[in-house]
Amino acid sequence: MQRLLLLSILGLLLASSCSKEYANYALDNGFADPSPATGDNYEDLEENPFIDVSEQAVSTFSIDADGASYTNMRRFITQENQLPPKAAIRTEELINFFNLDYPFDGGAHPVSLNGEVATCPWNTDNKLIRIGLKGKPIAEEDLPPSNYVFLIDVSGSMNSEDKLDLLKQGFKLFVNTMDDADRIAIVTYAGSADIVLESTSGAQKSKIIKAIDKLGAGGSTAGAEGIVTAYQIAEAYKVPNGNNRIIIGTDGDFNVGITDHDELIDLIEEKRESGIFITVLGVGRGNLNDATLEQIANHGNGNYEYLDKLEQLKKVFIYEANKFYTVAKDVKVQVTFNPEIVEAYRLIGYENRLLAEEDFEDDTKDAGEIGSGQSITALYEIVPASGGNTEDIEAFTIDFNYKLPDANSSIPMELDIYDNNTSFEDASDFMQFTASIAAYSMLLTDSQYTGSSTYNSVIQWLNMAELTDEHFLKAEFQNIVEAAQGL
Repeated sequence: MQRLLLLSILGLLLASSCSKEYANYALDNGFADPSPATGDNYEDLEENPFIDVSEQAVSTFSIDADGASYTNMRRFITQENQLPPKAAIRTEELINFFNLDYPFDGGAHPVSLNGEVATCPWNTDNKLIRIGLKGKPIAEEDLPPSNYVFLIDVSGSMNSEDKLDLLKQGFKLFVNTMDDADRIAIVTYAGSADIVLESTSGAQKSKIIKAIDKLGAGGSTAGAEGIVTAYQIAEAYKVPNGNNRIIIGTDGDFNVGITDHDELIDLIEEKRESGIFITVLGVGRGNLNDATLEQIANHGNGNYEYLDKLEQLKKVFIYEANKFYTVAKDVKVQVTFNPEIVEAYRLIGYENRLLAEEDFEDDTKDAGEIGSGQSITALYEIVPASGGNTEDIEAFTIDFNYKLPDANSSIPMELDIYDNNTSFEDASDFMQFTASIAAYSMLLTDSQYTGSSTYNSVIQWLNMAELTDEHFLKAEFQNIVEAAQGL
């Protein structure tokens, strides 16, 4: 009996030691301590503060086309009946989950710009600036041929319905949309990387689907080896002026080979020079390495989505498959604030996409990508300068730099936004909707800048916005807000 008691105490001490060691590692590497309720790993980000224009008049950031944080949040609330950890919330991803019907009038540019200024609904002494981007739509018949490599995690941690089984459903949906001119290869990784299917014509759909059906999970996770193999195949079959992309499906639990977060990012940065784009699909709960997956996408000329249910598979692989076709890369935004007009400003979200002022003109600095027909939104909350009169003058000139998908040099654009003293009630539906999402995000994270926002006011603001809702995602969002209020 004494021996059993001693063994039990020893086990508890070892578990406590391992837990503390892991927590210290996570914190030392800039991640939030894994949520006790989930075991998932998130990057702990500090919310952007207000910055005095007198101290720093220029704000620079990279766009971010990810939507993973939104669907992860949705799963927590609608499937698990709990609020998500604060570190799981990235405001820009909640906003950019929704593809808004921004008009495209970019002319010779593959990106179109729009924006406006209105009163801030949660602090009427302040104002909001909305910056909108729209990627050039490409008609289906004009889409270039694609060279895809599916990189699928089949390690033991993937053996569940919400992981490998969900991914297999999604990839099969995607295969059925392929043209004969497209090519698909399948690489899996567990203890090592294996080529399950050599690059195969989209005309051989049954062959590709059979290869997907045979996939099973088991073993450890050699993610880095799989990444290297996938890039090798993608480069071998690269289509000039085509769509060359690796699509990774994983929970991010890399534990063989290169497992260090920074080393994985270095590998991705090296591989992105090949001109291959990347899409990261996160799945599952319990060991979701959200922090690493998001950074792989950010540093690899890519985007990151989280799959929480079958309908999300349809959104990613069917409804918005146009996003796989990059029309501009390394898109940077720079706003210069006039101290006579603005006293202070705060970029809402984009905390890990901030750039130094000099990075804007540095073509070696990586930034985000935008796909065909895709919308990107950014919001600034500003404190107007005392006595500043902005009516009927160019209140804000915003500069943009982007590169064409196969280019190394940036092309400049600019957007002038006028402040016509528009109230929030009279602002565009786009402003009302995106500001509502920002306010909801601040409520979830207990932001110090929430102001007068409540869940009821968010619902009220959402009801003001009348936007196209073909797949009922905006209506679903209102239900999510109501559910979060109850939690």
